[in-house]
Amino acid sequence: MHRRNVLKSIASAAAGVGLVAAGAETVPAGSAKTRAAAAKMPRTSFIETKDGTSLFYKDWGAGKPVVFLSNWGLNSDMWQYQMTPMVSQGVRCIAYDRRGIGRSSQPWQGYDYDTLADDLASVIEQLDLHNVMLVSHSMGGGEVVRYLSRHGSGRIARVVLIAPTTPFLLKTANNPDGLDKSAFEQMRAAWCKDFPKWVAENTVPYFAQGTSPEMMQWVANLALQCPLKTAIDLSQAWSETDFRAELPRITVPTLIIQGDKDTLPIDLTGRKTAPLIRGCQFKVYEGEAHGLMFTNMDRLNGDLLAFIKG
Repeated sequence: MHRRNVLKSIASAAAGVGLVAAGAETVPAGSAKTRAAAAKMPRTSFIETKDGTSLFYKDWGAGKPVVFLSNWGLNSDMWQYQMTPMVSQGVRCIAYDRRGIGRSSQPWQGYDYDTLADDLASVIEQLDLHNVMLVSHSMGGGEVVRYLSRHGSGRIARVVLIAPTTPFLLKTANNPDGLDKSAFEQMRAAWCKDFPKWVAENTVPYFAQGTSPEMMQWVANLALQCPLKTAIDLSQAWSETDFRAELPRITVPTLIIQGDKDTLPIDLTGRKTAPLIRGCQFKVYEGEAHGLMFTNMDRLNGDLLAFIKG
């Protein structure tokens, strides 16, 4: 049984930016001079959600907007091999650290899909984004589906689900092909005992053959920064949430990409998700594992660019 699911990762640190000009000229708040000065100031790196959580985000480039949603434990740095080349192709790329991860704040609660989808809505609305392509990896796919269920598709043009955890991983009476709950419980118990050991044991299966040791170590180092509380709560969400009723309600063009060597079984995830979404495109990368954004970036970036222009 494949219990080695998603590698995770998380960068720590929180940074705030403040600009104060000592001895600066005082001008009326609504003056043209004030507006011009404000326009030159850098955009804030944080968005505040409705429950007061601060989400760190990157907003690079100009053009059609793409919002990237990270996997379970990784922060927005995981998308650098997609964002950098896509910006050079005239795409606006936005990625944020999920609550509890990276440079975002770490509240005790709010790691359920409803709250996570509302966080995504906060990012989209506060940046006033329209005609967005949402690109997600692993558990991020559930956030996309729940966002569409709760907030509609008015601002969304296209959706990409990379190696999704949808439609439903848990074995139940009406989902007999799922994974036993005990498997997830044993995984979390192992985290509570020795999370670094678990990460080390699951690093190699996350990547395709031929991946450099340095790349694997970089991702593992990101994973080791994931707070245990965050890892546990998020894993309960992605392992126990059933999206089967929501997926058929997706009406925007959707692309699913997954490797056939994924430790998260493709027959349980991508191949079950695709038929539930009308008109969905499904691309299988032969020989690729879960972390294909690190190991087959040229093909993935090409498919993303073709889909956003399609």
